[in-house]
Amino acid sequence: MSGTECSMRRLAALAIVTISLTGCATGGSEPRIATVCPPVIEHSRELQAHAADELDLLPDGSAIAEMLSDYSVMRDQARACSQ
Repeated sequence: MSGTECSMRRLAALAIVTISLTGCATGGSEPRIATVCPPVIEHSRELQAHAADELDLLPDGSAIAEMLSDYSVMRDQARACSQ
């Protein structure tokens, strides 16, 4: 048997062993990421009505009104995350 033929057989055997061992893996190759959903605090209707009244008193284009809009989106995302 020539040296080239022997090297090819060894390479083929190494490839077969590598493929076979890969099939024995029990876990995925990607790391698992734990998902933690923030709690969504429920506010009473009275508190929501009071906040709406205060919001109505703010001037148009208020930074607080914009931040409350962002907060609303985050609450919706937290609700969706926990389902």
